[in-house]
Amino acid sequence: MASLEWSAALSLELPVMDTTHREFVERLAAAEAAPAGQPQQDAWQALIEHTEDHFGREDRWMRDTHFASGNCHSVQHKVVLDVMREVGEKARDDVHLIASVAPELGRWFTQHAQSMDAALALHMRRVDYDTLTGRVASPGALPDTAISGCGSAVCATAAH
Repeated sequence: MASLEWSAALSLELPVMDTTHREFVERLAAAEAAPAGQPQQDAWQALIEHTEDHFGREDRWMRDTHFASGNCHSVQHKVVLDVMREVGEKARDDVHLIASVAPELGRWFTQHAQSMDAALALHMRRVDYDTLTGRVASPGALPDTAISGCGSAVCATAAH
């Protein structure tokens, strides 16, 4: 059984982000369900490749809409991808590693989606950002200075 399943609690009401997040959940489940060894390593690698694209798009959206390029949201993306890559490497010698790490990744993703990604989705709707063209239809809604922190209420206190 997958440690993370798609649910309404993960929906951010931003179709492009929800589709990508649903794909992440599906690929994570596939990695968990794959037999230990090469099949699981291949599924984990597919998850990594998806996540590189997923995080890269979100990072671009943040830059386009004036989230600071070094904010904690982007930093989490980098750290998580680094850990995922390291797990992929070490899983060659420890066939049980992916099975033990995948549930933790699912727990992290739930928190990340419900806080940092939710804040980004709200911000993108506020500035009427077109993810296909990178165009901001409401430039007057852009912040005067780049958003530091992650843009969520979780970081608001720490940013002051």
